[in-house]
Amino acid sequence: MAQLTIEINGRPYLVGCEDGQEAHLRELAKLFDSQVQQLSGSIGQLGETRLFLMGALMMADELADARARLAHLQGETTRLRMELQTIETRAAEALDAAAKRIESLATS
Repeated sequence: MAQLTIEINGRPYLVGCEDGQEAHLRELAKLFDSQVQQLSGSIGQLGETRLFLMGALMMADELADARARLAHLQGETTRLRMELQTIETRAAEALDAAAKRIESLATS
């Protein structure tokens, strides 16, 4: 297990992560630090625990919004696939009818 130091709100924290996940953890820490810095700038210092709690809740809210948008887009994708399948079926039926009509005209 790897250990690295991240900085949140100007303070260092030693954390562990799986080997190879260090860069990802640093990026996550930057996102969280940005959220905490934004809160600190708009609300002021609330105390580290409350500041971190508010930052975590804001990120959880963003995650919930992203999940809702994803669910909506997945539903829309399913609807569009079904619509495409219907259009393809109709097109195939139209081509089949046209081919039969052409054969009928050719034999008469």
